[in-house]
Amino acid sequence: MPTMKPRVRLAAVGAAFALAAATPVAAYAALDDPPAAAPSGAVGRGKPYVETRLFFGTERPDGGPPVTEKQFLAFVDRRITPRFPSGLTIHDGRGQWRDQNGTIERERSYEVILLYPASEAGTQDPRIERIRTAYERQYAQESVARADAPARVDF
Repeated sequence: MPTMKPRVRLAAVGAAFALAAATPVAAYAALDDPPAAAPSGAVGRGKPYVETRLFFGTERPDGGPPVTEKQFLAFVDRRITPRFPSGLTIHDGRGQWRDQNGTIERERSYEVILLYPASEAGTQDPRIERIRTAYERQYAQESVARADAPARVDF
């Protein structure tokens, strides 16, 4: 078995260490979301927007009556539509989550989807937070979930 000279061995150990140290960086880079690209052969359409999805539960943690559809739609008319008059989408749903006591709660829910130009994100954020806070207070909810994602939108 051939032996290495100390300098060659030191260089080989240094190269192995550098490769090992760089591997996690490369692995994390591979997990990053790839840049949004149009499908092959398609032209990218739309403008940069933000898609915000809000998830509203209807069961009350204190055991009170659930939020009715009529109450929820009145909330939308009073609190959401004035802040987003250009439009929104509402989906009926069923959801579950773990409450602050560790109990799995299953409930009827609503998902509200808001689309707005990315350039308005700073202005829209406090409006959205006021909507969430108002619902939590009005209907004794522990939280209203929020999910934001970049989107390309064309009307």
